[in-house]
Amino acid sequence: MGVQRQYSGTAGRIENSQVGVFLSYASARGRALIDRRVYLPKSWTDDPQRCAAAGVPAEVGFATKPRLALDMITDAVAARMPAAWAASDELYGDNGAFRAGVAKLGLGYVLAVSCDHRIPAFPGGKRRLRADQVAAAVPRRCWQRISAGTGAKGPRWYDWAWASVHQPGHSLLIRRGSDGTLAFYRCWSPVPVPLAVLVRVAGMRWSVEEQFQAAKGQAGLDHYQVRTWTGWHRFVTLAMLALAFLMTSTAAAAPAPAPADDPWHHARHGGPIALTAAEIRRLFNGLVIAPLTAPLRAISDIQHWSTWRRLHQGQARRSHYQHRLATELDP
Repeated sequence: MGVQRQYSGTAGRIENSQVGVFLSYASARGRALIDRRVYLPKSWTDDPQRCAAAGVPAEVGFATKPRLALDMITDAVAARMPAAWAASDELYGDNGAFRAGVAKLGLGYVLAVSCDHRIPAFPGGKRRLRADQVAAAVPRRCWQRISAGTGAKGPRWYDWAWASVHQPGHSLLIRRGSDGTLAFYRCWSPVPVPLAVLVRVAGMRWSVEEQFQAAKGQAGLDHYQVRTWTGWHRFVTLAMLALAFLMTSTAAAAPAPAPADDPWHHARHGGPIALTAAEIRRLFNGLVIAPLTAPLRAISDIQHWSTWRRLHQGQARRSHYQHRLATELDP
């Protein structure tokens, strides 16, 4: 499960600005946004009249974004959501109460933290080092090149290092990009796991970003001007439901995944890409929505253009993969 903040407003002006905290679920079979909370700053919760005017229930008080995120994860675990890991950005990873709460639920975590995040690097935990100080002390031989998952242009290769933390089950994961940029993750697991598992979880967090792009582009998640508590929840919930429909349809139409030990599978195999959320939305509009207001296009025409688009996208993907493969073999 992954946690993300989302802002909606008008750039350059202070107007209809809402901050939402969202929970997403990702698995090998699909992904979707599954819960949401409105973040109300103290300037709102300390003003009962303002809250009442916006329809905010009287029992809603101030809660930090990590607190809202932990509440959603707790609800998901109580609903028996089949998740084993949690991932998030730095806002949540730097929060000790959030990390402790996730661990108490029995979930492992790979949480991004800032470069100045303090790590208990010595026995007793009294002396702490910044994450970037720990990274600077990692010997060169300890870095390993591992893919964080497959992207649109091929495997996402990074160099990774793994530093122990003087807390049972805890560690610091360090990612180094091709330009030398570092990223840091606090990790915990109830049972020992290999480095590759932590890398895979770290890579899965980016599915949250992909879901927001799809939710905005395909389900209109950010296309609203609501000003009330009920209005926000109604609109966002409907957008999340529309996204879940698209993602469920995408998962149902997906072919068998590429072999885990063959990251270059798509560089050697042609054909159209699998149905995407955008393509399923086009098919749904063309076959279901459009006939209600316009003459029905031939089903064969709609299918033809869908296949044509996916063939060209498949060719582009294969070209990207082949370029990345050539770069990997002959850097």
